[in-house]
Formats: sequence, structure tokens, C-alpha cells
Amino acid sequence: MSKTTKWVLIAVIVIGVAIWGFYSLKPKTNSDIPAGPMPGAMGGPAAALGRGGQTLLVRHVIMQPTKLVDGINISGSLIPNEEVNLSFETSGKITGIFFEEGSKVKKGQVLAKINDAPLQAQLKKLEAQYQSTEDRLARQKALYEKEAVSKEAYQEAEANFNKLQADIEECRAKLDQTELKAPFDGIIGLRQVSVGAYASPSINVATLTNTEKLKVEFAIPERYAGVLQNGAKLTFTVEGIDEVFPAQVYATNSKVDQGTRTYLVRAIYDNKGGKLVPGRYVSVTLNTRTFDNALAVPSEAIISEMGIDKVFLYKSGKAIPKEITKGLRTDAMVQVLSGLNVGDTVITSGTMQLRTGMRVELK
Repeated sequence: MSKTTKWVLIAVIVIGVAIWGFYSLKPKTNSDIPAGPMPGAMGGPAAALGRGGQTLLVRHVIMQPTKLVDGINISGSLIPNEEVNLSFETSGKITGIFFEEGSKVKKGQVLAKINDAPLQAQLKKLEAQYQSTEDRLARQKALYEKEAVSKEAYQEAEANFNKLQADIEECRAKLDQTELKAPFDGIIGLRQVSVGAYASPSINVATLTNTEKLKVEFAIPERYAGVLQNGAKLTFTVEGIDEVFPAQVYATNSKVDQGTRTYLVRAIYDNKGGKLVPGRYVSVTLNTRTFDNALAVPSEAIISEMGIDKVFLYKSGKAIPKEITKGLRTDAMVQVLSGLNVGDTVITSGTMQLRTGMRVELK
């Protein structure tokens, strides 16, 4: 191929590309656009729903009185009915431990003892003086009645006798403090001391827990303060146990916690058989209020605009808005205090597309 022929070929290619680009960028006229509405354009099927050209299919509910329960699900924990850290009232060397760890003990049972030898010796000494002091008082009284001794001598003998009695009682009380006794029935935990250790009131010997009944402790939102009353029933579940346990509210706190804005509640559970133990996490289900004849609509049926709540009613094939007043809200339903009547047909789907007077058809 000659050099001249080569340049002619290049020129033909450049001209062809330019002509193709011109026609591809040229604006299309009406004759170039296919007839019929484009998808999504005004006047198409979607727009027809809003212009009355077509009927919108909707779901609905018919208003009837129903039972509405105000229930909440919250977390809580199990705590013992009674629990105490056991320690001696006085100091001394431990001479005996009389319980097995993890065992049941009875109220008044002696659990441990510290050395009481000095106190026992002191008590014997005082008791030995008791008889002679009592006899001296009796003689002084007889002589005083015969006016053989002065009143002062008789009063001195009486004072010595009373002091001796008080010393004996004090010694016996100190002896009682050398024994560690169970204050109530329960299960005693792991001991923290051994025989021979020096005990004092600050040293914990073991923990005693009463689990015949367990307390369910949980906190509810402040809006329920004053609503939940003693005697209210509840249920709770524990992880790993496929069973629902019943309990009953027996006490509430006197005020709302200002930090958490919650209201502390305690319920009692009869732990027969000791199936549950304190400290476990629980999931509590609580019904605070029950309305037996309430009107309620699904929450998706309500539209809120500018602080006004409304729903759409189905009337003669059209959607008609109706202002309402809301009450109790549950997970799926909302109580209607005013604005609706028994027998009204409330539209529950397509609410964002509805307009006043729009043609609708019930599914």
C-alpha cells in the first residue's frame, strides 16, 4: 500500500466516526419516543392510585371491644429471703466449729465457739459467793425488823446481794457471746475460719441464707409508679430451665430513683424443693393493668401529623380520615380513647398512600 492510499483510508475512517457521533447525540423528537406512559411517570399505574383512576386494595379491622393488657418484660434477679454474714459478738480463739459447709441448720443451733475458760472460772467464783451473800442479807433483814441493826446496815447487805446478782448475769451474757448461733433456719455457706484462729466481731465465719422463699427484685419505668400494687401477679423465667415460675408483688420502693428514673419492686416466690438459688438472672413478665372492654387498633394504622393522631375509616368504598385520642400502647396494639365506635372499619395498610376520599377496596 502506497503512502497516499494510507492517508486516504485514515481520512475516510475519521469522517465516518464524526457522522455516527452527530446522529447519536441528536435530541429525539416526539415521533422518536414510543407511545404510552413511562414506568413511574405521572399518569402511570402508581399515580392512578392517588387520582381515583384505580382502587387501592387495603387491609382492615372492624372495631369490637377487646381485652387489653398493659404488660412489660424486664430483667431482674433472685435474692434470698434472709441472708446474714455470721460473726462472733466478742473476741477469742476458736475452739470448735460444729457445722458442715452447705448444710441446713436450725434457728438457735450452735455453729461455732470461742475459748470461754476465763469466763467459766469467773462464773464459778461469783456463784460460790451467792449463797453466803444471800444468807447475810436474810440475817440483816431479820435483825432490822427487830431493830437490832441500823437501816444503813441492812441496805448495804441488800446492795451487795443485788450487785452479785448483776455480776452473775453479766458473766452469763458474756459466756453466751462465746457461742455463735444460727439466727434463723437456712443453709450455711463456706466457712472462712478454722479451729485455732483468733476471731473478732469483724471476721466473717460463714454466710447463712434462707432460700425457702426467694425475692424477685426488678425495676420498672417510672410511669408505673403508683399503678403497681401489692398482691399483683407476675411470672418469670430462668435461663436453662424450661419452666415459667409464678410470683407475687409484696413491696415497692417509697420513691422513684432520680438517677435511673425507675421504680424498685420486689415479689416473693415460694421456692419449694429448692429448685432455684439466689443470685440468678431472671426475665420478668408483669401485667400492670387490664382493660376488659377497650377499643384498640394496630399501631401501623395510626398516622401522626403536627401532633394530631388519626386513622382512615372505610366508608362507602372511600378512605375517610378520623382524628383519635390514644391511650395504652402495647407491643402491637394502641388503645383508642375517643374518635372510634364499635363497628367502625379501620384501614390498616397503605396508610401513607391514602388521601381523603380515595377509592379503596377491602382485601
